[in-house]
Amino acid sequence: MEKIINGVRCKKVGTEHTVYFDMALSMLEEIMAHNAKGEKTVMIVPVGPTDQYPLLADLVNRLNVSLKNVHFFNMDEYMWSETEAVDREDPLSFYGRMKREFYDRVRPELVMPESQRHFPAPGKEAEYDKMIEDLGGVDACFGGLGINGHVAFNEPPEAEAPMTADEYAALGTRVLPISRETKTINAYGYKRGDLMGMPQWCVTVGMKQILSAKKIYIALNRPWQNGPFKHALLDEQTANIPASLLRRCPDVTYCGTDEIMDGIF
Repeated sequence: MEKIINGVRCKKVGTEHTVYFDMALSMLEEIMAHNAKGEKTVMIVPVGPTDQYPLLADLVNRLNVSLKNVHFFNMDEYMWSETEAVDREDPLSFYGRMKREFYDRVRPELVMPESQRHFPAPGKEAEYDKMIEDLGGVDACFGGLGINGHVAFNEPPEAEAPMTADEYAALGTRVLPISRETKTINAYGYKRGDLMGMPQWCVTVGMKQILSAKKIYIALNRPWQNGPFKHALLDEQTANIPASLLRRCPDVTYCGTDEIMDGIF
């Protein structure tokens, strides 16, 4: 079931697994449409959620869909300090999860070369943004929604350093501290509640790059996302709810379970 609410396409698809399947299909359709026209595909992609990737890999393999002209720009990565990213062998590493969940599952003759698997890195933030620009911009951005309305690791600004919506929308790839609420929900989901063992920093693609995408798709797969989703969809556009700025993109889709969409449909 679909409805347009506040200029945004909202899809209610039933179960959590169906969200992942819809996301995988949407990614595949984007790639196949560009392949059919002999064009490259440039995507911003998440780690969180990731359950769509094994499904996408299976579809790519079964349908013999070439990814040789596809560029994946990952949204973000954890960091132990302002200058040190987590090791790629660390279980929390987004690089490692992409490799395990997707790249290693696609047949070698179909998968994109490593030079087209991009990850943000400290000290190379401007280079990351320029790579996207040089490729002609982002065809589609896929992601999830954070507990405080963040997209990628674009956390709301600190109270002592407020920003206007326009200022926040212009932010590029950067290193920043992770908020306590984000660390808490991620510790619950990925580290068995070990809040003290969570990284304190991250590097994230900017809101500017996300909002430059021709289309944006946000998967809602966790019951607690009902709250931030309502605020992102219905509240005024503000830096304090980063996802509210997604409404600046002319083609935005939220896809969620029946439970998450409760009160919206």
